[in-house]
Amino acid sequence: MTNNDSSNTCGANLSDNVCFALYTAANALMRAYRPLLERYELTYPQYLVMQSLWLQDRVSLTQVSQSTRLDMGTLTPIVKRLEVKGFLQRLADETDERKKVIALTDTGYALKIEALALKQTLLEKVNMTDEQVESLRTLCLSLTHELTQK
Repeated sequence: MTNNDSSNTCGANLSDNVCFALYTAANALMRAYRPLLERYELTYPQYLVMQSLWLQDRVSLTQVSQSTRLDMGTLTPIVKRLEVKGFLQRLADETDERKKVIALTDTGYALKIEALALKQTLLEKVNMTDEQVESLRTLCLSLTHELTQK
């Protein structure tokens, strides 16, 4: 975003601001996910952790933090709750017993097929093409990258 970008200026309505549009879209997305995740007794942040593990199992808490972009203070209680629910377990690392890895249980892995269908359920609720969805995803990732550069 450049300084002369008209989307940066304060418009007549809150919805004229990019930050407001992103905030309300994120909230709407979380609200749409909530009833779908309730059947699995998952919150959205828990779902993110599960998705991360479905992509790469048996990883450190630090690796889960990096992939989900959840800080360790937020992530630790989420992992503990998922462990109590029986979806994952913390195990000693095979290469260094002093370290722990996060690993899916059979129950956590079995959830993958059902829960990943949630994305399609939500996509069916919106009138956007695959290209528009991909463009939105790419723009959001670019914005995140730009704003988090030191």
